Amino acid sequence: MSQILVPVLGESVSEATVAKWLKKEGEAVKADEPLVELETDKVTLEVNAPQAGVLTKITAASGASVKVGMLLGEIAEGASGSVSAPPVSAPANDPPPVAAPAPVSAPAAPVVPAASEAQSGPAARKMMDDNNINPASVPGSGRDGRVTKEDVMNFMAQTPAAPAPTAAPVTPRALAPREERVKMTRLRQRIAQRLKEAQNTAAMLTTFNEVDMGAVMELRNLYKDQFEKKHGVKLGFMSFFVKAAVNALKEIPAVNAEINGDDIIYKNYYDISVAVSTPQGLVVPVVRDCDVKSMASIEKEIGVLGGKARDGKLSMDEMTGGTFTITNGGIFGSLMSTPIINPPQVGILGMHKIQERPMVMKDGTIKARPMMYIALSYDHRIIDGREAVTFLVRIKEAIEDPQRLVLDI
Repeated sequence: MSQILVPVLGESVSEATVAKWLKKEGEAVKADEPLVELETDKVTLEVNAPQAGVLTKITAASGASVKVGMLLGEIAEGASGSVSAPPVSAPANDPPPVAAPAPVSAPAAPVVPAASEAQSGPAARKMMDDNNINPASVPGSGRDGRVTKEDVMNFMAQTPAAPAPTAAPVTPRALAPREERVKMTRLRQRIAQRLKEAQNTAAMLTTFNEVDMGAVMELRNLYKDQFEKKHGVKLGFMSFFVKAAVNALKEIPAVNAEINGDDIIYKNYYDISVAVSTPQGLVVPVVRDCDVKSMASIEKEIGVLGGKARDGKLSMDEMTGGTFTITNGGIFGSLMSTPIINPPQVGILGMHKIQERPMVMKDGTIKARPMMYIALSYDHRIIDGREAVTFLVRIKEAIEDPQRLVLDI
């Protein structure tokens, strides 16, 4: 017998919830086959079978809270499912059974129609069938008492019509319950806790600007096919904003800092957290060292981390240690928002929907341009308004003139 135990869940995580069992009691399992999913306040992880055998017992059902080292279930080594008994063969010396002769049944008597039915014409029979009239109750006036169509019509005229069946009262469609109580997942509880903590702790403020996306869109349309062919990944907008944010963070280091007690920790590395929406909630995996990575590497890593996030496969290391966050509400159609800081970070950049708007150009003409509102929410305790506005202006300049990203200016 082998025990299935709750593994180490990660740094500062000691408790989890059993999300769902992938196997049932009595089912055979293979070694290292996923058995159960555990949900922590940060990630969802799978617990694999320690050996091959049969899952004989589940001690922690779905929805149960468990801690590191607790028993989840048991596997019996070498056990098997239900075994059917072998067929019992007849002794060799016994003579084969002789089948008894089938009984001879008497010939069926011919079906003779009722007198009135046999003595009615086809038109009369059809009319009686259509109106559910018993042929024996209709007197016939034809030859030898034959029932004619006129006899059926006279019978129907003299017989009072049966009252129409009373329709059953129409009941309203069963209504769905007006309320439903569902326990929050650990991830949702953690999100709520951290967001409220950010509001209660940080002196949070948001500043806005707008960006003309025309130059980036033209550059992307010009090179997207060659980019995908060479690097095997599509060229999106996020890598442009990551690179623009890194340049702005280098100029305004307070936005890449952290408050620890009475100290400010300035970070000389640029690990950008990219917000990803999943069915379980919003998670922010981290793209490390974005200052030394190419745009192709950033796009690839964002794609891999996004896929892991949606599948619930992110590790703890991939979720921790970011210095600055970028979130894109534009993919859901958001035109403008005030994103909340992801503690202990002190800044978050919000991207929004690209929308054609009439803009006054430098030569005084008015043209429709693809515009995006961008927002920076920041902790006013260490970031002043001048620094926040300058940061967004540097983002705007880099996106409207993407050659700056190539020249790192």
